[in-house]
Amino acid sequence: MTDAPVLLSLQNITKRFGALTANDGISLDLHRGEILALLGENGAGKTTLMNILFGHYVQDEGDVRVLGDGGLTALPPGSPGAALKAGIGMVHQHFTLAENLSGLANIRLGTEPLLSFGREGAARAKVQKIIAESGLDVDLDRRVADLTVGEKQRIEILKALYRDAKVLILDEPTAVLTPQEADGLFVVLRRLAANGLGVIFISHKLGEVLAVSHRILVLRGGKKAGELVTADADRRAIADLMVGKAVAAVVRTPASPGDVLLALENVSLHGASGRSLSGVDLKLRAGEVVGLAGVSGNGQSGIAGLISGLAVPTSGTMRLYGETVTRADPRALVANGVARMPEDRQHDGVVGTMSVADNIAIEEVRSAAFSKMGFLDRKAMRERATAAIAGYDVRCQGPDAEARLLSGGNVQKLILARVLERGPRVILANQPTRGLDVGAQAEVHRRILAARDRGAAVLVISEDLDELFALADRFVVVHAGELHDAGPSEGLDRGTIGLMMAGQSHARAEMAS
Repeated sequence: MTDAPVLLSLQNITKRFGALTANDGISLDLHRGEILALLGENGAGKTTLMNILFGHYVQDEGDVRVLGDGGLTALPPGSPGAALKAGIGMVHQHFTLAENLSGLANIRLGTEPLLSFGREGAARAKVQKIIAESGLDVDLDRRVADLTVGEKQRIEILKALYRDAKVLILDEPTAVLTPQEADGLFVVLRRLAANGLGVIFISHKLGEVLAVSHRILVLRGGKKAGELVTADADRRAIADLMVGKAVAAVVRTPASPGDVLLALENVSLHGASGRSLSGVDLKLRAGEVVGLAGVSGNGQSGIAGLISGLAVPTSGTMRLYGETVTRADPRALVANGVARMPEDRQHDGVVGTMSVADNIAIEEVRSAAFSKMGFLDRKAMRERATAAIAGYDVRCQGPDAEARLLSGGNVQKLILARVLERGPRVILANQPTRGLDVGAQAEVHRRILAARDRGAAVLVISEDLDELFALADRFVVVHAGELHDAGPSEGLDRGTIGLMMAGQSHARAEMAS
């Protein structure tokens, strides 16, 4: 691969934000036909580097060079238009498509006038040629709103290729895909690379990195920590390079399920798209982790809303410790031992302008632990926060630091401390490690399993099947608002769960027969 021409070269890229050096002398080359995985802890500098590459940020030092007719040519700093013109394309984790337009119209959008006379036929022919070469098969005439998530991603990639991209950057590309769709994407990426495209693949999923990349570049603390040839790498070597030390594996021991602590019985919920539920049955037992798998937007938020006390069933029954829950009351659920790690930790998990101490105490401010004669006990709040910072390795300036200044991983540790130190009986862990590096992931997993072993009933909602297989004693799968029991995790495989995520609820029964 190193004998192939260099398509993209970043040389000595340095970017400072005040006293913080986000990128410190980073250099990398991407060769024609190469799939390069870019990895790093949260805050390692990946996003800043990509923003410099696309001209959204201007570097303080170094330059970006792209292969042109006359060889490698420096891109003018701070010019997204120049990056696009030079053949750099990016597919973001959250798609930027016009849902009311067709696939073909989205591909042309921003490149040429949609109403230009005689252009649609030529555009269609060009896209069909790209589809034939890449394998990115999709119905170009369907509205994007009617496409699956995987098909929408294909439209995004076709959009970049239509603009004659030489370099394609994919940011967490499988976050919303089923395993089968992810495997299909990998086939496409290999074919594109074989046709000469250079690909930068950003992911936290080490299994995917090992499956699809040729070379791995790891950032740590704003610097390049090292490079690995994928064929010579393994998970442990990558993880150690990312974190800078050995990452201890978390091993799930067999569970000992006890009484049902929370149950949904034939529950339906009428709500916005992605929140509706139909006839859901779910039991959470003491001492057991239930893993909820599903493609994003199939009803996970509805189940999370019920367990969080933000919604009540339109029909059916929700029971907590055998008693029927009749109204939405998050405070009452918290007081009764139900805790949650929300999906959006920044928006729903903390108040950014409040201190670490305030955020840890926020759900208990009326309790005797933090309130005396109607006044907040600031000393007790700071003592709890100081203990949490030490016990959960929350890296911050202290209990008075504002939560908005913490990295994503440290915000999640703060939430863990708030949730687990109360000794809750029922725990909702919604996307508990989304976007976290391997070191932070391992710590979150260890804490969740420890809570299970203390007798808590845990529901883990995750779009990462590797995470669910690491944590779950039992699987359920949601599709189009319907919940299906997949059974104990032992004996299950990714393929079966993936088929159920795609709506083939009979897959589990066929495997068992």
